[in-house]
Amino acid sequence: DVQLQASGGGLVQAGGSLRLSCAVSGFNFDGWAISWFRQAPGKEREGVSCIIGSDGSTYYEDSVKGRFTIASDNANNMVYLQMNNLKPEDTAVYYCVREIQTCSLKTFLTDYWGQGTQVTVSS
Repeated sequence: DVQLQASGGGLVQAGGSLRLSCAVSGFNFDGWAISWFRQAPGKEREGVSCIIGSDGSTYYEDSVKGRFTIASDNANNMVYLQMNNLKPEDTAVYYCVREIQTCSLKTFLTDYWGQGTQVTVSS
């Protein structure tokens, strides 16, 4: 079975850092792209960052560029999201997600979602 297990969320003050982890299983990560999406209360889900398993290419949504870094450990089927200089507007449930083809950061181009991990940034 395809599974994506996100962890690492928590409560942090503005300006702080967190690292999210995503354990991937049930498929060969090298052949897919994995994204992080988030959903804040009352808002739609939005794509934050993506990494292509085969070549490590990365993509970021504009609001997180320069603050978030996505990385992968292909040997251990892990994807990470290092989040620095966190802001209250980063507060959301973060999901690791498998893209259907390549990095799109569009919900309709994804197929499998993990359970989500809560990130709360206090001001």
